[in-house]
Amino acid sequence: MRRREWREEREAFGGFGGPPFGHGGRGFPGHGRRGGRARRGDVRASLLALLTERPMHGYEMITELGERTGGAWRPSPGSVYPTLQLLEEEGLIKGQEASGKRLFELTEAGRAEAAGGSASPWEETAGRGGPGWESIQEVGQALGAVDQAIRQVMTTGTEEQRAKGLAVLNDARKKLYLILAESD
Repeated sequence: MRRREWREEREAFGGFGGPPFGHGGRGFPGHGRRGGRARRGDVRASLLALLTERPMHGYEMITELGERTGGAWRPSPGSVYPTLQLLEEEGLIKGQEASGKRLFELTEAGRAEAAGGSASPWEETAGRGGPGWESIQEVGQALGAVDQAIRQVMTTGTEEQRAKGLAVLNDARKKLYLILAESD
């Protein structure tokens, strides 16, 4: 089936590809871009707290924050590297080249600044432990799995399989709304 025909058929069935099944599921927590967005001060506090443990390079800090938040928050290089530069200009950290990478460590002023803050500010930044956090993560994972399955059915399935796939999606949507309509 050609792309245009497939698009027309998709639209005839009510379409899919927009949130929550397509890219950029904006409006649904835990779906779309991976992780949350942090305020600039949170990035700063998190970097200082990490450096209290040992010297690290920028990418290592990004990875470490992603791991410590279970993937809920992985700051972008566009927020980490300018913050590291600012911390260095303020005299709170110093960087040195080691094995082709810039390794950062706290200065005495940086240790004092870090001591005045939270030991693990990334937990507040990522929203971990908040109400419903685990269920939001589970729903995001389930939506991702459904997204992959429907894309595979739509791109490799026969006409009949694609029709059945769309029927399953429409049925699921109706059943979800029926859950809300049920009275206790």
